[in-house]
Amino acid sequence: MGAVVLVHGLYHRPEHFADVAERLRAVGTEVAVPELHRGSLLADTAVVQGAVDALREPAVVLGHSYGGSVITGVRGAGHLVYLAAFVPDAGESAAGLGGASARLRDAIRSQPDGSTGLCPDRAAALYNDCPAPLAARAVGLLRAQAPGCGRGVPERHSWRDTPSTYVVCGQDRAVDPGLQRRMAARCTDVREWSTGHSPFVGRPRLVVGLLRELLATTSL
Repeated sequence: MGAVVLVHGLYHRPEHFADVAERLRAVGTEVAVPELHRGSLLADTAVVQGAVDALREPAVVLGHSYGGSVITGVRGAGHLVYLAAFVPDAGESAAGLGGASARLRDAIRSQPDGSTGLCPDRAAALYNDCPAPLAARAVGLLRAQAPGCGRGVPERHSWRDTPSTYVVCGQDRAVDPGLQRRMAARCTDVREWSTGHSPFVGRPRLVVGLLRELLATTSL
């Protein structure tokens, strides 16, 4: 039933994808959800590359938000999915592309060691369309982020030679949907959902449906 790699964004953990991963595994899909937070974009990309290389067949690789920068540098994917994600071109970084909303910027708190975190009572901008219990759980899973990852520039740009689908989240309050639409023009296909920034939390069936559709196409 194919293979999927799910790549989270800044401040997030693999556990944020738990519902999506469980639903995919229930229908026989092989799923890898690597942990990022390795200290740099290069290191994060290497971890995801290892997950892709360990699978028995070319995977559908989904990157959320900053995770788009990570999957851009990965070789060997069967299909790339950019979910409200950054699609950097040569010399570009997620931070350089901009797009973070005022709400999200206001939620960021610097720590003495140079890392940053999100203020819990303001991080709900990431989950604005999710039921309150799900949003609260997702906020509780957030972790501190080492400095500099968002400023990393990918060493290669896999969307140039790999089929790709961009999902614009039209009700996103964290990353500007207008920027998402501009970046989506770099991808092979574009979808637009009326969701907030994190549909894998509030609308997991929607994410699973897309991935299963792409798996069927990739395996042909």
